[in-house]
Amino acid sequence: MLATVLLAAEEEFNPDDVTPGVWGFVITFLIMAAVLLLVLDMVRRIRRVNYRAEVREQLEAEQAAEAAGGSPAGAGDASNGSAAGEAGAAASDRPKPE
Repeated sequence: MLATVLLAAEEEFNPDDVTPGVWGFVITFLIMAAVLLLVLDMVRRIRRVNYRAEVREQLEAEQAAEAAGGSPAGAGDASNGSAAGEAGAAASDRPKPE
């Protein structure tokens, strides 16, 4: 057993035996590229979900305002009571002449 330990100690260290080589680099690069693509896809999906939630909240607020009899907040000129908004609303209520 002592002879085996001495033989192992006498062998030189070969750095090529412990490096991953070209294949290790290629596989690592491919894994990094796949992770990058997955992260980009995840960010895109999270943005889409957040945007849909915002739109849903706005629609619910508009529906609640309409149900309460008021105009929805942020609906443009008609919501702030300006003359142009009132004139536009009044013009759309009038019947068209024949």
